[in-house]
Amino acid sequence: MVPRSAFERFVPPRVPHRVLTALRRASAGLLIALAGCTLAPKYARPPAPIPTQWPQGAAYKDTASAEAEARDQTWREFFQDQNLQKIIATALANNRDLRLATLNVERARAMYRIQRAELYPVPNAIGSGGRARVPADLSPSGRRHTSERYDVNLGLASWEIDFFGRIRSFKERALLEFMATEQARRSAQILLVSSVANTYLALAADRENLQLSQTTLAAQQSAYDLIKRRHDLGLIPELDLYRAQIPLDVARRDIAIYTQQAAQDLNALNLLIGAPVPDDLLPTGLSEVTPPRRLAPGTPSDVLLQRPDVLQAEDMLRAAYADIGAARATFFPRISLTAAVGTASSELSGLFKSGSGAWSYAPQIVMPIFDARTWSALKASKVQKQMALTQYEQAIQAAFRDVADALAVQGTMDVEVAAQESLVQAQAQTYRLANSRYEKGIDSYLGVLDAQRSLFASQQALVFLRLARLANEVRLYAVLGGGWQPEPR
Repeated sequence: MVPRSAFERFVPPRVPHRVLTALRRASAGLLIALAGCTLAPKYARPPAPIPTQWPQGAAYKDTASAEAEARDQTWREFFQDQNLQKIIATALANNRDLRLATLNVERARAMYRIQRAELYPVPNAIGSGGRARVPADLSPSGRRHTSERYDVNLGLASWEIDFFGRIRSFKERALLEFMATEQARRSAQILLVSSVANTYLALAADRENLQLSQTTLAAQQSAYDLIKRRHDLGLIPELDLYRAQIPLDVARRDIAIYTQQAAQDLNALNLLIGAPVPDDLLPTGLSEVTPPRRLAPGTPSDVLLQRPDVLQAEDMLRAAYADIGAARATFFPRISLTAAVGTASSELSGLFKSGSGAWSYAPQIVMPIFDARTWSALKASKVQKQMALTQYEQAIQAAFRDVADALAVQGTMDVEVAAQESLVQAQAQTYRLANSRYEKGIDSYLGVLDAQRSLFASQQALVFLRLARLANEVRLYAVLGGGWQPEPR
């Protein structure tokens, strides 16, 4: 006795040999389809259209002393302020934009699974039954009669055997679109982390300027009260009284401005977080915020090619290659199979009796002769590939400029802050000496007013420069591709 194959062990013994042969051929076709290759061109990463080194010059400084590269730092390692870490963690859990981006990834994953399933046959269990009355003039026997038929089958309906990789090309594109969507989610996370940090820093700066305005208002109120008493005694002219009122009103106006801006910053932070931020996590001033780590930019090609937006553009470029493979496959025959095996009977009770077995096997091949659409589709897919390549190169070049701009700010901002701090000290001494000369009757109050106005403006400018320096560190971290790495468990 010839031993049965593993395939035959799963087939009922009543199935005819021709059915077994047909199923064997279908299985062989499946294996060939799964092992075949696509007609898509082989992908090779294009060379990066950027210099091999970052810009050099007076605006750039040596970053060898920086603590670490951005790609090696998670956001928890980069942002060292404990309160800011808690706020960012809450934003990553609650932000609606990031949640929407995550849902888009889930949808793309499901679409990929649907496309991948097209490669495999889908067996269906089909049951049917019917009765038909045949008139006498149409009956072979010359007498009218009623016919009945009942079927139960297990079969395949128009399963395309993917010899030339058309379906696999679509599956590859769906996979790459899913990967591109995942990169878009990572970009959204980088944007969220940097936006939260920048809003937190802006709130700290506005609150510090508010405190500065309140301190200035208190000092100007004391000076105004003193001058008013002297004016009431007839010791100074009325002009000095109005000159003393000018910085007082300016300080009142600035208090209202920074109160408004701080409230708007808090509203923006609450929106990013997705919930009200606890008061104990809010900064009271920029000087109390722990600055982030200083970063080294690394090598341009190594860093920028790993940015999520660049990876997303590359995934879409590879998807364009898959489109070419699908377009090429349309020039070749399409082979599909419809097959069924089961039982049939003229009576419902006879479906599973001996001799009721039935089968059908209907392969089909469609060979394109001439279809102008296929040539146009192939040309369109090649043009789409060139467009995707251009977009990929644009993404790399834009990323290079983003980092170069941030490095230029980093290379000069320390000098600006140091110069502004020296200016504030000089303005403070000028204001002190001008006030002393006025009290001794040497100068008019106009000199005090000019010195005070210059001091207040230079103090505000110092806060803005310190904010710009911290915000640029956050920007450099983001444009180098940091902020999306998974946290260690």
